Amino acid sequence: MRTDLPFTPVIDLLPYEAKLDIRPLEQIDLVVIHCTELPDMAMAREYGERILHASGTGNSGHYYIDRDGTVHVYVRPQHVAHHVRGYNPRSIGIELVNTGRYPDWLAVGRQSMEEPYAEAQIEALSALLAHLRQALPALRYIAGHEDLDTTREPASDDPGVLVPRKMDPGPLFPWDAVLRTTPLERLLP
Repeated sequence: MRTDLPFTPVIDLLPYEAKLDIRPLEQIDLVVIHCTELPDMAMAREYGERILHASGTGNSGHYYIDRDGTVHVYVRPQHVAHHVRGYNPRSIGIELVNTGRYPDWLAVGRQSMEEPYAEAQIEALSALLAHLRQALPALRYIAGHEDLDTTREPASDDPGVLVPRKMDPGPLFPWDAVLRTTPLERLLP
């Protein structure tokens, strides 16, 4: 994979990255867009470092983009990160810092996402997508986390109501603008 980028990423690999499965880059055909649903990059890092699996690994994306457009690499593409059920072996996860439904993601009254994405984030995302498209020859598709994980769960404050487990990147994500800047095709199940 080419390592030249149109921006300088912050290499900030998660401590368990070496425990994640290795895959051939040729099997990566999908980018999944997420939002952290957390207030800032520091908390996103804290959540990414949490060990949640018997393998000694946790859940995280590969790349994180802060509101100012800074790109952080938490997991290199040759490793399979845990970021979306059923699609991890074939995908790259990109997380955009955004509060989403934080702090009570599954509460009935928190099912709207009101923070717009910063212009610098979307510009950095477009540059990263262009780089990944060049570096990963099989990369063809893009999807939102909400497109691929449509599970509904009992609300945290009213178990009789089912709410989406995942809503990211959410209704304020500028799909039209992003799709205009990338040759990737949106993957909708």
